[in-house]
Amino acid sequence: MGITCYRLYDHDLPEFPFCIEIYEQNVYVAEYKRRHGMSEDEHDEWISRSMIVICEVLKVSEESIFLKLRQKKPGRLGQYQKTAERRSEFIVEENGLKFIVNLSDYLDTGLFLDHRITREKVRGDSKDKRVLNLFSYTGSFSVYAASGDANEVVTVDLSNTYLDWAQRNMQLNSFTDISKYKFIQADVLQYLNAVQENYFDIIILDPPTFSNSKRMEDILDIQRDHAKLINDCLRILKPGGKIYFSTNYKKFVLDKASIVSSLIKDITKQTTPFDFEGRINRVCYLIEK
Repeated sequence: MGITCYRLYDHDLPEFPFCIEIYEQNVYVAEYKRRHGMSEDEHDEWISRSMIVICEVLKVSEESIFLKLRQKKPGRLGQYQKTAERRSEFIVEENGLKFIVNLSDYLDTGLFLDHRITREKVRGDSKDKRVLNLFSYTGSFSVYAASGDANEVVTVDLSNTYLDWAQRNMQLNSFTDISKYKFIQADVLQYLNAVQENYFDIIILDPPTFSNSKRMEDILDIQRDHAKLINDCLRILKPGGKIYFSTNYKKFVLDKASIVSSLIKDITKQTTPFDFEGRINRVCYLIEK
């Protein structure tokens, strides 16, 4: 299958509230936030014993485990405490493509494992197409589109850090033609207004649930704004073109009546990988013009 990164465990047992993912030779462990009733010292001891168990069961060394803990008291910076102050980038493979992941320095690893099948669908659709990847994060969809022989891939994100990461992922897979592969640092809401009508064949739209970045002119609330956002994408989509729209908002309700589309299909189930079955927290739609 060419799958070397996958979710192994997801809070299956109430007394073991972790998400555990495998990234080739490394193990990513994130603790779910909960009211555990332990003191800080008791919690630290419990974490240490839990890591010993994980090492024993998976037959890995402690150095192979990257642990993220929820913030437990004021004064600890960031949403998670890291077990070690180490910047750890390494390369993993998925379906014959290479990606840079970082298990220690960011909230997310750089590769959303739950969209593995969606990425493959985009690759299958991309031959000779113009593809737009919005809210692109580290550009994994862009890599798949380029691998599918897209004529043009435009990668858009507000963050220069993630846009640089996306560009490095493309270069890692030898997609370096600057006339075909473009990277744009922009507020997506503003960017869409500047694109000509009927230009792209495929658009990947995986926005955050909520964003009020100082660099954005508007506040994005995906439940409130998704219909307008999708319609703005449909304006720049060619007739017969496709939008892959996804959101992680658990209470999301699609406003079909407000979307000017010829087809809206819920493809959540068919884009859910085996390791996320019954655990998926996102919805995914195929929307056609």
